Amino acid sequence: MAERVVIVGAGHNGLVAAALLARAGVEVLVLERLGRVGGAAVSAAPFAEHDARLSRFSYLVSLFPQALIDDLGLELELRSRDTASFTPWHRAGRDGGLLVETAPGEATRASFAELTGGDDELEAWNRFYAEIGTLADAIAPTLMQPLPHIGDLRDRVEMAIWTDLVEQPIGTAIRRRFADDVVRGVVATDALIGTFASLEDLSLVQNRCFLYHLIGNGTGEWRVPVGGMGAVTAELARVATEAGATIRVNAEVDGIDVSDVDVTVCGDGFVERADHVLFGAAPYVLERLLGHTPTAKPAGAQLKLNLLLSRLPALKSGADPAVAFAGTFHLDESYEQLQLAWSTAAAGDLPPATGEFYCHTLTDRSILGPDLRDSDAQTLTYFGLHTPPGVLDAPGAKDEAVARVLAALDAHLAEPIEPLILGLEAKTPTEIEHELWMPGGHIFHGDLTWPWLEEDERPHTPAQRWGVATAHPRVLLCGSGARRGGAVSGLGGHNAAQALLS
Repeated sequence: MAERVVIVGAGHNGLVAAALLARAGVEVLVLERLGRVGGAAVSAAPFAEHDARLSRFSYLVSLFPQALIDDLGLELELRSRDTASFTPWHRAGRDGGLLVETAPGEATRASFAELTGGDDELEAWNRFYAEIGTLADAIAPTLMQPLPHIGDLRDRVEMAIWTDLVEQPIGTAIRRRFADDVVRGVVATDALIGTFASLEDLSLVQNRCFLYHLIGNGTGEWRVPVGGMGAVTAELARVATEAGATIRVNAEVDGIDVSDVDVTVCGDGFVERADHVLFGAAPYVLERLLGHTPTAKPAGAQLKLNLLLSRLPALKSGADPAVAFAGTFHLDESYEQLQLAWSTAAAGDLPPATGEFYCHTLTDRSILGPDLRDSDAQTLTYFGLHTPPGVLDAPGAKDEAVARVLAALDAHLAEPIEPLILGLEAKTPTEIEHELWMPGGHIFHGDLTWPWLEEDERPHTPAQRWGVATAHPRVLLCGSGARRGGAVSGLGGHNAAQALLS
């Protein structure tokens, strides 16, 4: 009799696992709570009166290995952006903007010089990211293999960069290596996307977040999925079903029972038995379904805004909006502003707005209907930092937080943003939890872990070697809560499938 596997959750990881297992001859049933596949990697039309399908939750692709895309045979286009980031600033009565090109050239050099008065910060920037590149080169090839040992990776990079990124708070390295507060902030934001922590936190959770943002395919480049994130998961659903997997939507699981010989998955109107279960939702949710007392509930800290504009606004600095908004537009994210926002929220108060804007339609206009596509309309996505549920759930806090974001953006614009807004949607961590089964709205399903085995770890099973083990040998993690999960990578699904097949 062929192996039978039930996969709980049709997010991108569950679909990756389904495709790989079905191709190997495994009988695969995917159960999805919602009426559609994709999890957080979906496109939606949030504004009924406008034909625009925005990437509603996750919106860019970095960690998804090209080797996995090729192996799955995905018909998927991921586009690069000329602009990596743009950070508006105001000093001594002057407005400017720090431009970092994806392939840094003369415009990047001149932008650093205008902000800092010389080339020292740019030289420090180049040294720092060149050193990070050596660590990315060491880690990236291991992401689709069993977990490497820490010593094997540590021996392949300079001790200085290993110490800065792995052994001490990332804030220490940033403050030592860079002198300018704005430059420090641009570097630091990669340590905070989806993570509520001080840059000086001794747990180093911010360091792990930083690492995951910079190791994708060895380059850390974040690319635009043509057609939006829904195009990614639609392709994954296609290859999974063509391989023979069955996907059942509107199938909410309310219990999982594990025995020595099989696993029983129960829901409203169905009981499914399988040899193994791969679980794509958060480990916290799995504990509840198994009847265990859950551990501490994770909590996210992001305010997500989706906007549709009649056109991009003009900037006080005079920079071309089509350049400034083409990459990551850093809003009030200097190092000190980031630390102030964290400490304010940690004290239970609504922090000043600090976050990042991104314009999908400057790179890909296919998400717009014909009328909007032929106009000057653009989309903007905002990911706000340091806004945890306890702060945003207070009465009126969400509306105030949105107002602060728009006001902070206005401070850098030559015209107000509000008259240009055709539609605006805001999502708090609690709202994301209710919609996506993400506890506390935590986009990683919990704190990220290092993508390697520690000194004292001795894995004894394939699931442990691949970083997908639970307390039950017949239940494996295949979502963002797996080791090396997090972000739109497919690694949780790939690694769970490999553990089962081995």
